Amino acid sequence: ELEAGEGLVTVPRRALLSQHTSSIHALLQEAQESLQSQSGWVPLLLALLHEYTASNSHWKPYFSLWQDFKSLDHPMFWPEEERTRLLQGTGIPDAVEKDLANIHLEYSSIVLPFMESHPNVFDPKLHTLELYKQLVAFVMAYSFQEPLEEEDEDEKGPNPPMMVPVADILNHVANHNANLEYSPQCLRMVTTQPISKGQEIFNTYGQMANWQLLHMYGFAEPYPGNTNDTADIQMVTVRKAALQRAKSEAQQQLVSEQWDFLCQLEMVGEEGAFVLGWDEVLTEEELSTTLKVLCMSEEEFKEYKEQDGWEDNSEEEENSTLSNEALSRLKTPCKQLLYDSVLLTLESYGSDLKAEQDLLNNKEAYEKLSRREQQALHVRYGQKRILHQLLELVR
Repeated sequence: ELEAGEGLVTVPRRALLSQHTSSIHALLQEAQESLQSQSGWVPLLLALLHEYTASNSHWKPYFSLWQDFKSLDHPMFWPEEERTRLLQGTGIPDAVEKDLANIHLEYSSIVLPFMESHPNVFDPKLHTLELYKQLVAFVMAYSFQEPLEEEDEDEKGPNPPMMVPVADILNHVANHNANLEYSPQCLRMVTTQPISKGQEIFNTYGQMANWQLLHMYGFAEPYPGNTNDTADIQMVTVRKAALQRAKSEAQQQLVSEQWDFLCQLEMVGEEGAFVLGWDEVLTEEELSTTLKVLCMSEEEFKEYKEQDGWEDNSEEEENSTLSNEALSRLKTPCKQLLYDSVLLTLESYGSDLKAEQDLLNNKEAYEKLSRREQQALHVRYGQKRILHQLLELVR
């Protein structure tokens, strides 16, 4: 029986595996400038490439837990056809494509030249792109990032990831009962609520939606467990819905001008998305401004533009939180535009909510699914439930 606030495990800093504790840390420090990349992970990944294959590595016992990384089943290891079929509409295939392109670029332009200039430490025949990709997934799934001190948050980028033996054994759920605390000497896993004998201890990997969990960690939480789940409406989908509603060429022209203005205000972008949670819209300012502007008449828009998108309306400011209740109180044109945008978003999936509900309710059919099919189903189902909930609110 455990009380809240009890220490479960203490990991001394010297037992962490990072670019600073690796046996090649001096080499990595020296080449710091040339190892900078978009991900910021290259120094750690080079340390892992070396330690994983060095026969005398201090971390040999740790790596023996992952002899071939076959347990990592991130969508980036799925065949493209399977990924598209199971995850269409979820946002994961796009994220994976970007990851794979970045991994290839990082390996060929930064890692390979560095390895070739240190042939006594690295061998590209041994330290292959395939192994590099597996180690990227390993870092995605098992690493920890120390949070920045508040005063550093604005000036510094995030701390580089590090591997924390033992602490990385714990699984994640949204309603977790333990978390990791950082101090100068060590890291401690501490209970956050009472835990009964025989109950599993769960850490938190952060407030992660199911699509993020599957993309980064290779699993998703079954409905209704993930209270942090979200669904996206692509920003361009709202533009498409607005253009479809425009009856004349002049109205279509107005929508295009309104969209360009929203881009100038940095409320929307071609690759952005509005993020919906279970209880509220997480990108509330962006969505409320976008709906308001796209539903303006030509006169209203002209006036709004002259004020540079600012309105002296303090009452409206107070109501800017787009909770579920606020969504149900939106003006009719905004509701209609949002409704149409949700319908277009639902069309992007390869299956409907009813079919997935039936599959989840049928234990026998569900158990016949492969693990990948089950995980993908949890991602799609959670997203569609949120989107259908929104349909009801703005109907």
